[in-house]
Amino acid sequence: MISPIEAEDATASVALDDETSANSKGTETGTAVGRSPGQLMWIRFKRDRTGVISAVVVILYFLIALLAPVISRLYGKDPYTLYAQEPDYPFLLDDFAMPTGAFGGISGDFWFGVEPSLGRDVFTMLLYGMRTSLYMAVALTVLSVATGVVFGMVSGYFGGKVDYWLGRTTDFFLGFPSQLFFIAFMPVVTAIFVSPTDETPTYMRAVVIILVMWFLGWMGMARLVRSSVLTLREREFVEAAKVSGASRWRIVRKEILPNIVTPILVQGTYMLPSAILSVAFLSYIGVGFVEPTPDWGRMFAIGAKIYEQDPSFMLFPGLALVIFVLAFNLLGDSVRDAFDPKTGR
Repeated sequence: MISPIEAEDATASVALDDETSANSKGTETGTAVGRSPGQLMWIRFKRDRTGVISAVVVILYFLIALLAPVISRLYGKDPYTLYAQEPDYPFLLDDFAMPTGAFGGISGDFWFGVEPSLGRDVFTMLLYGMRTSLYMAVALTVLSVATGVVFGMVSGYFGGKVDYWLGRTTDFFLGFPSQLFFIAFMPVVTAIFVSPTDETPTYMRAVVIILVMWFLGWMGMARLVRSSVLTLREREFVEAAKVSGASRWRIVRKEILPNIVTPILVQGTYMLPSAILSVAFLSYIGVGFVEPTPDWGRMFAIGAKIYEQDPSFMLFPGLALVIFVLAFNLLGDSVRDAFDPKTGR
């Protein structure tokens, strides 16, 4: 017996090779050459212009976040200096602490303008805010996906009482109102690690945010994996592996897991932008990152206070967030279509 993913890829491979041979005369014998699942996925993905463009945008965001300190050094500014108090920029802010230049103080020295009241550089704030948001979202997504896959695999494969109790545990966590839980428990969890009289370090805030959001972020993945495993565990190729004497670990690793990679990967691509929005939300309401840590959520919070006097301050972080979330969601759709050989083009 062969698993569905092997049979499916074999059929798709023949179809793709037939199409290729029609254009390139095929091989000398005229027979189709098999391709691996990764090769098939890559061929389909390259044909999707939207997916390729979205991938380029996402990769560009991660590169910018990774190279933020280098870009900041070359640019000659940083997100922490109060340039309005520097003698080199005596007229950066007016008497009302608003940028003196047009459109938020955009100039050759400050490409995206300056922050009202404090006079910090918006461009470097955006770069470092991107770095903070992406790093947090990646760590949170990896933990949530790993936890959800483990819970879902164990629950779906073993069934019975194991499935029942793990299912009830998942339902229990789903019963928490996530947004209210974040708001209420962030200060509580922080107080466990840091004395109320001491200032909370930035790294500690990052750890607490990841722990709190991970605590309520893995259940959707667990349910998805469980439902997928339930449909596979009684299939012929799994029964054949059991009869051949394969261990449970080998069956899960070699027979079941390869057949559920697609929904896991696609769900993960949707979880990452959602994590970015959640991290920004926590900082926006004041229970996430605080001054002076650059963060997109804090930039939105500042912009919400002064949007009537300086509406341009919220423009750049807003565009950056919308473009990234849109690109990552489109990338997830393209990856799903690339892994599915039956998807019409």
